[in-house]
Amino acid sequence: MSSATSSQLNIPSKKDSVSAEEWQLRVDLAAAYRLIALYGWDDLIFTHISARIPGDEHHFLINPYGLMFEEITASSLVRVDQDANKINPEDFDINPAGFTIHSAIHAVRDDAECVMHTHTAAGVAVSAQKDGLLPLSQQSLFPLASLAYHDYEGVALREDEKARLQKDLGNANSMILRNHGLLTVGKSIANAFLGMYILQRACEVQISALSGNRELTPIPDGIVDTIKQQASQVTKGQGGNLAWPGLLRKLDRLDPGFRD
Repeated sequence: MSSATSSQLNIPSKKDSVSAEEWQLRVDLAAAYRLIALYGWDDLIFTHISARIPGDEHHFLINPYGLMFEEITASSLVRVDQDANKINPEDFDINPAGFTIHSAIHAVRDDAECVMHTHTAAGVAVSAQKDGLLPLSQQSLFPLASLAYHDYEGVALREDEKARLQKDLGNANSMILRNHGLLTVGKSIANAFLGMYILQRACEVQISALSGNRELTPIPDGIVDTIKQQASQVTKGQGGNLAWPGLLRKLDRLDPGFRD
């Protein structure tokens, strides 16, 4: 979204009213929303990406309800508490129900600075397949090394589902929500995004492979078991931070308005 669009939505800049640390988090989270839209993983105004603000207050940033992901800016993001109450009354409204999954995970995973959730066609398709994600591609091995499943219980509105969601996720960094979509967590926004990128690509490859009407060759179990060590080598120990600066440069070339 350009600065002109920011003015049309009447979004005053928060850069001078928040800490430098929170502002950087806002910029990175706005970038993640823009990237989700850029890669076509958004679902109109639905789904969410949340990020924990450092400190003892247990506050989080989430998208304003009603804005397209391509419109999200650093200043438009809404600061909420663990119960999805807005901290700043003048901020846009949010979808409290949309924070149910995110708040459940943030509550038990101190390492999850960012929780990312999507409803992509390939992700939902794989989530509906009984065997879930299969070891059919190199991309599939990375999420398979830390993958959980959660059975569908209807639209995620019920408080009692939180405990089951927390238990199912455990210490995994990727989750397939049955008949629903994909979810990744990360110790940074960059890590959560890279996890989602690889999980999404693995699902796309699987749907394409299964549509070919030919016998498939799964990757042997022994190779699947060694991927955790290899994952760190692939990113030179930097995780998502290896690709993140390039992704920000890409967004800056297209439209730097996410930084507003």
